[in-house]
Amino acid sequence: MTASSAHDRSAHDHVGADVPEPDALVTDVLIIGAGISGIGAAYRIKQRNPGLSYTILERRSRIGGTWDLFRYPGIRSDSDIFTLSYPFEPWTRPESIADGGDIRDYLTETARKHEIDRHITFDTRVLSADWDSSTDTWTVRAEQDGVPLTYSCRFLFFGTGYYNYDDGYTPDIAGMDQFEGRIVHPQFWPEDLEYAGKQVVVIGSGATAITLIPSLAAAAARVTMLQRSPAYIGSIRRQTPTVAFIRKILPRKVSHAIIRWRNIAVIVLSYAAARKLPGAIKKYLRKVAVTNLPAGYDVDTHFKPTYQPWDQRVCAVPDADIYKAITQGSAAVVTDRISGFDESGILLESGGRLDADIVVTATGLQLQSLGGVSVSVDGADVKPSDRFVYKAHLLEDVPNLAWCVGYTNASWTMRSDMTAQAVAKLLAYMGEKGYTHCYPHLGDQVMAQKPAFDLQAGYVQRNPHALPKSGTKRPWNVRHNFVLDYLDHRFDRIEESMVFGTAGSPDEFGAVAKSGAAQL
Repeated sequence: MTASSAHDRSAHDHVGADVPEPDALVTDVLIIGAGISGIGAAYRIKQRNPGLSYTILERRSRIGGTWDLFRYPGIRSDSDIFTLSYPFEPWTRPESIADGGDIRDYLTETARKHEIDRHITFDTRVLSADWDSSTDTWTVRAEQDGVPLTYSCRFLFFGTGYYNYDDGYTPDIAGMDQFEGRIVHPQFWPEDLEYAGKQVVVIGSGATAITLIPSLAAAAARVTMLQRSPAYIGSIRRQTPTVAFIRKILPRKVSHAIIRWRNIAVIVLSYAAARKLPGAIKKYLRKVAVTNLPAGYDVDTHFKPTYQPWDQRVCAVPDADIYKAITQGSAAVVTDRISGFDESGILLESGGRLDADIVVTATGLQLQSLGGVSVSVDGADVKPSDRFVYKAHLLEDVPNLAWCVGYTNASWTMRSDMTAQAVAKLLAYMGEKGYTHCYPHLGDQVMAQKPAFDLQAGYVQRNPHALPKSGTKRPWNVRHNFVLDYLDHRFDRIEESMVFGTAGSPDEFGAVAKSGAAQL
């Protein structure tokens, strides 16, 4: 790859015999998304490959990704911030569960500190990406305020997450059009929504609903969480004395590393205990509910799921705040099924009803691969769901492309940072060897399949084929197991099941790319 920045060169300055489209903006690495994944990838790639240029395309107007999109009341992390933050940039605030706005500020400051923000182009939506084997380059088409833009790059990194930013999931319920109040989805929270003194019903029992309830309850006349079935809720302290002590006696970077690894250990061991000893964990979580709810509260109806812990994600709440809202009488839980809407509320299958001025459909997300970008290789469309995923971030037989997806049972950054480091290492290896393309290749090997996500959550069950396929053997097995992934990452065999080559030279499987590509 070339070393100059896409911001200070034109298309005809590109080194090599290949010629990008006229007026194409040229960069070595193109990163899509300026959220946790994209910012982290930029840091790791530049750290290991200082000679490479990179550009980040962000469709929104600010840094943050998820933490800019979601702006509903009470938005916060659903895992501890010390594992959600980067290993290389300490979290300096005292809380363990962080508010969404503070997380976005942290990402913005991290990007500014490391000069990553200078490489971000905002308000730019990526539409398509096509790989050209004759030049070993991606041509990426985007638009900014309706104006088409074209980028040419050597390597494409998707930091887009796995859900659809444009379309949250709202079930079609009879009578919704008759309801005279407002129906809102948390993914698109209206800035002008006034809920103070109003009757609010939140449909759902997942992390979003659990987060919304205490915040809405502080101002609304009454908030009711209407759930079809309960979810597991774990309470953690917003501020931990042990963390405060460690930070007080040790330098910032050292204390951050210790606290982060301490919390990773807690996450890993807690998950292992939940899977090996589900009965004990269920009893513990029930005890937390009983301790924090009013005497005689019907815990087994409203907070005793039928599934095992971590069949769906366990909701983490700070200082048992949802239980406190219920105890104080500002929030209530109804476990029932919806029959339909009428003009003033929701009708229940049990024959009851809930009056409402506002109904919040915290009913989930829609899965989506690669941010909805159309991807093709030499003009042939790539359907991610037809491809096996390699080491959880590369797609079978798709050259020079990575996609960052975090864990379902731990903090996103615990895997996204490993992915960023793996890609940075791969780019360095290609540069050292003079390769211009690489891709994982399964070949004729027969590989059994399993779901890439091992959750029974609604957003997974509704669209199980939205994601690439996971195999059952490494390196094609998508494991939500940090310990095994970390060991693989530390002792990575970079050439395992990989094809490397240069344009114009036969690769390991005899395919010959046309001449004309500059080297990485």
